[in-house]
Amino acid sequence: MTTVTATLTPAPSAELPPPASPRGRGLAERLSPYAYVAPFFVLFGVFGLFPLAFTFYVALFDWNPIGDQVFIGTDNFTRMFSDPRFWNAAGNTVSIWALSTIPQLLLALVLAHVLNHARLRFALFFRMSVLVPYITSVAATAVVFAQLFDRDYGLLNWLLGLVGIDPVDFVQSTWGSHVLIATMVTWRWFGYTTLLYLASLQSVPRAVFEAAAIDGAGPWQRFRHITIPSLRPVIIFTVVTSTIGGLQIFTEPLLTGSGLTCGAVRQCQTLTLFLYEQGFGQFEFGYGSAIGVALFVMVVAIAAINFVLSTRIKADR
Repeated sequence: MTTVTATLTPAPSAELPPPASPRGRGLAERLSPYAYVAPFFVLFGVFGLFPLAFTFYVALFDWNPIGDQVFIGTDNFTRMFSDPRFWNAAGNTVSIWALSTIPQLLLALVLAHVLNHARLRFALFFRMSVLVPYITSVAATAVVFAQLFDRDYGLLNWLLGLVGIDPVDFVQSTWGSHVLIATMVTWRWFGYTTLLYLASLQSVPRAVFEAAAIDGAGPWQRFRHITIPSLRPVIIFTVVTSTIGGLQIFTEPLLTGSGLTCGAVRQCQTLTLFLYEQGFGQFEFGYGSAIGVALFVMVVAIAAINFVLSTRIKADR
């Protein structure tokens, strides 16, 4: 029997690639952060910056989506500033914003202070339950509040009748519709704002409040001199975001007024409803775009105020 012995020869070792030059490695390190954030800027440019620039462009035309587009310069803005419907919508927007934002922020501030200091059983349950209005459908909220504020069978008018006040037609009257919509907005958003304030308060050591109490500070003094200064940056943030949201309010008045005009006399028509009516109801895209530009300027003004206030707060610290 013959035995064959195979001689194993080692495979040639693979050659390692030459090390990258320091110059090339440095260039890749400098470009990689821009590559990481590039998707955001691409999406923002496509879905944010381009529609904004196109809105400014369309506002300079008599733009018919199925006809001609005639350049008319600033005529749409001249028409807008002389249109009483625009000023009515602007006034309604500011009124609804004031009636909803101020009570909402005050209620959230007080409730966050109570939840932060009260010794409650199931405290986590109470803290999370304030989010229930936020996750509730706006359409369902509108149906419920329409029943509560109904002129003939509403609970609120029934309570007013017990004290001798005549029924109020909240839907058809200007101030009544503003109160109705503002109540809906307040009910929906105060829980979200409360959690923002509560999260900020929980970052403040309890020893600060206890030391103030030992020094003789009462509940109001602790609330004024500790709670509010601690929440100042968050308060500015919620004021700005609530203002921007109030300027863009659309769904609540649409469902309350049952139409783009929000009533026979436009008693609760906001700027966004007026914009939608002119752009997609009357197909006057140029005039609707001019209204959108005016709304954009208002939002930018609020953002500038936020920047000034934030800068002053940082300078004081």
